Amino acid sequence: QVQLVESGGGLVQPGGSLGLSCAASGSIFSINTMGWYRQVPGKQRELVAVIDSGAGTNYADSVKGRFTISRDNARNLVYLQMNSLKPEDTAVYYCNAYIHISQRDWGQFWGQGTQVTVSS
Repeated sequence: QVQLVESGGGLVQPGGSLGLSCAASGSIFSINTMGWYRQVPGKQRELVAVIDSGAGTNYADSVKGRFTISRDNARNLVYLQMNSLKPEDTAVYYCNAYIHISQRDWGQFWGQGTQVTVSS
């Protein structure tokens, strides 16, 4: 059983900063790509940022230069530092990871989501 648990969401004013973290736990052999996605009501879930096991990163154009993704491989953690937040960043943010539960078997896992609200 694998779990992803996010923390760090909340309410922040426009222009402010917020950090999210996500911890993977359970029967983990290794973790490949980890990432963050977000979703607003009535819209599809969209990619925010991903980071591979070698620390290569990819960002949505809308967050480039404002958000930074990082990971701690030893502790199975992934972080998202969000700066210069805008009201349009308001969404539920989901942690995602491709996890090997054995040398052969792997799956895609999601966290439960954490609300980020950017409002004055």
